[in-house]
Amino acid sequence: MDWLECSLIESNPLKLGGAPILRGTRVPVSAIVGNFESGSPIEEISENFGISEEKIVQVLSFYESHRAAPVSQRGSSSTRMCRAS
Repeated sequence: MDWLECSLIESNPLKLGGAPILRGTRVPVSAIVGNFESGSPIEEISENFGISEEKIVQVLSFYESHRAAPVSQRGSSSTRMCRAS
């Protein structure tokens, strides 16, 4: 999955060794997804990381739409759901 297709995500070798993080933070995308998959509610993730629930929902939606989709099914419509607000 190319997290950089999501405008909310950045990767910088000087931040967490280049791991995908939420833009403007040091929060790894893997922490958001991992917490959610472990059963943490969006509200709790938002509070723990100081990130709006809207951004968390956008990141999780991007993840869900891209994790199993073949490259040929990925397009601008799925990328649009992950926009900075």
